[in-house]
Amino acid sequence: MNHVARLSLIAAAVMSLAACGKQEEKAPADASAPAVASGEVVVKIGQVSPMTGPIAHLGKDNEAGAILAIEDLNAQGTEIGGQKIKFELVSEDDQADPKIGTQVAQRLVDAGVVGVVGHLNSGTTIPASKIYSDAGIPQISPSATNPDYTKQGFKTTFRVIANDVQQGKALGEFAVDGLKAKKVAIIDDRTAYGQGLADQFEGAVKAKGGQVVKREFTTNTATDFNAILTSIKGAQPDVIFYGGMDAQAGPLAKQMQRLGIKAKLMGGDGWQTPEFVKLAGESAEGQYAASPGQPKEKLPGFASFNDKFKKRFNGQEIQIYAPYEYDAVMVLVDAMKRAGSTDPKVYLPEVGKTQHKGVTGDVSFDPQGDVNNGSVTVYQVKNGKWDVLTTVGGAPAAAPAASAAQ
Repeated sequence: MNHVARLSLIAAAVMSLAACGKQEEKAPADASAPAVASGEVVVKIGQVSPMTGPIAHLGKDNEAGAILAIEDLNAQGTEIGGQKIKFELVSEDDQADPKIGTQVAQRLVDAGVVGVVGHLNSGTTIPASKIYSDAGIPQISPSATNPDYTKQGFKTTFRVIANDVQQGKALGEFAVDGLKAKKVAIIDDRTAYGQGLADQFEGAVKAKGGQVVKREFTTNTATDFNAILTSIKGAQPDVIFYGGMDAQAGPLAKQMQRLGIKAKLMGGDGWQTPEFVKLAGESAEGQYAASPGQPKEKLPGFASFNDKFKKRFNGQEIQIYAPYEYDAVMVLVDAMKRAGSTDPKVYLPEVGKTQHKGVTGDVSFDPQGDVNNGSVTVYQVKNGKWDVLTTVGGAPAAAPAASAAQ
């Protein structure tokens, strides 16, 4: 091959590579993403929750909230920094497993998401948060309540729901003051959420002068609690607290009734769900649980959100966190708008300055990333439905620095 021919081939190859580069630049960020209108920029937001396994109903509830938010943003024709934006939700299933949680977190980082809403469980949220922090990507959990999540010193971690310090305190005080319980037994599922909430409950009970007569543990996949309950029955507690999720709390309630245990069952947001009532059947009647936030019906934007949710998802009932997931997505995008950029490095500082009026109320954060003025509501099952008993906290946020998270 002569010198001129060789140069011609090299030039052609260079031009071909340049053309490929231009084509990639114009292509959507994900080959599977739908085609976008000319001039629109695709921006990916990650969502992580357990989409399979015993609490998949909660994970899908979270995802549904994010889907609604993304669809609303795209319908509005969002512009950021003078560019038309088309948001794309990248949803991952962490199966409520910490190891898988870190794997999908890295996958989202590699996929180029600019923010993450999730994870659902504290046990997956906490280890995943290190990966997002290292990548400089803002993470807002709509449901992880373990205090350790925001105590790590990461600038990227936020939550839009009250934490377990507030929830455990409300439950412990209600057990002693409201139910006049003198003796309490505690069971937890040994997850970051279940054990963490149980620890806070135990501290609150003891601070009020109550006695913890038994402290037992199980797993988040167990279904047989007879041995634990038989051991507890002899201590004759007034209240049995279970720190865990509805997939275990339902069978636990049934087995308590079968063993003739008269104590009331009490727990947190992990089983303050319609699914618990369904799983426990008649054994659900009279049991108590708390959930961060105001009662759904009192959330300022719940009525319209609920209508939209049911229309979009074929009459499906909201479990717990969908409204908080919706707000978490909106908080991320609100920060992008104020920063005039979808670049995490640019808009991250704006997340901490949030003053957002959302479906769940006014959202702002303390310097640690906890939501300001978090509230907790205590419920009891009456006639097969959760009935509101009392709400603690939740005063309107006056300023970002005025935190009610203790």
